[in-house]
Amino acid sequence: MESATQHDNRIHPVDRLQAGYAKAMAAHRELLQDIVACDDERIWDDGAARDFPHWLATELGISSWTARRWIIAAHALPSLPRLAAAFGAGSLSLDKVLDLCRFATPTTERKLITWARRVSPACVRETANVAVATSKQDAVDRDKERYLHYWWTDDQKVLALQGVLPADQGAVVAKALDRLAGRLPDIVQDDEDDTPLPEGTLDARRADALYAMCSRAIAEDQDADRATIVVQAELGALVAATSGCKIENGPVIHADTALRLCCDARLQTVVLNGGGKVVGIGRASRTVASWLQRQLRYRDGRCTFPGCEAKWFLHAHHIRHWIKGGPTDLDNLVLVCHWHHKLVHEGNWNVALKGNEVSWYRPDGRRFEPGRSPPNPSEDQRDRRLAAA
Repeated sequence: MESATQHDNRIHPVDRLQAGYAKAMAAHRELLQDIVACDDERIWDDGAARDFPHWLATELGISSWTARRWIIAAHALPSLPRLAAAFGAGSLSLDKVLDLCRFATPTTERKLITWARRVSPACVRETANVAVATSKQDAVDRDKERYLHYWWTDDQKVLALQGVLPADQGAVVAKALDRLAGRLPDIVQDDEDDTPLPEGTLDARRADALYAMCSRAIAEDQDADRATIVVQAELGALVAATSGCKIENGPVIHADTALRLCCDARLQTVVLNGGGKVVGIGRASRTVASWLQRQLRYRDGRCTFPGCEAKWFLHAHHIRHWIKGGPTDLDNLVLVCHWHHKLVHEGNWNVALKGNEVSWYRPDGRRFEPGRSPPNPSEDQRDRRLAAA
């Protein structure tokens, strides 16, 4: 004689899944009925709980937001018999039912059930958000909850951000970040490298967009002293990259990063000798004069990395850094965007300028040509030596 377990195992897994889901929805339907009973009898009103949502959230270990949604649905379902039946039979999910109960009526529930079966839970929630008017007090409460918190990790290598904004402010920030992220140059890959781009590329571009927005705000600040970033570094560390450099009241950064900051930014550099004595204090202004920047923009027009169309937030990069004796003149400067500027200093790429022609070279010495690889690395290294000469 077959056991019940053996008989159940012959049922298709999808059928068991659907049957189990229907039982779960029926149980949720009974749970909502019990919520109404608890509210009607006011068993929560013992003085310990602030209100019924507070009591329910504590009793069941759920969030206050979830508790409020369950209470709304629990009280709405008795007047929505078709929706309650569909819910109990498992033909509508809990997510959809909770949002349908926010705006469904006895005259609209039939059409809404048919519609809700065809669309996603997100679509149902979006429709409910539009249908249910937000109270003025709710808007005031959301505004009071806004905050932005930042902190350095223990090793001070990463700045972490966490914040909450009301919908109107959040929409502005999201639009600005996504708009600027769409302007940023794509992450450069070696065309011989088949490694796919990371899944978080868009998130990385948004992070770069936030940095660009803050950089622009600092650059346009009228109070130069308060908007200046001070980098403290030993002269030998900058030249030989033997140790890190310290940002005033901030973290330690790599010497190559400090050199990139020194290329063309409004920052004040305090250079120390080996004994810690100050040997020079840079001007609290850009190292490239405005008249020279205009000539540079006229000549290059945009970021000089092949294929990069960036025209915003460009830096004047010293091909031979000024701290290593490179002159600040047109023949030693090229325009680069922030992201390709990092490619040179922290990514070990190189740039050469011959006349008005700018050439970019990979860390292994091969000249970068978009869309194809150099046919002969040795020939490309020869071109680089000629360009450098």
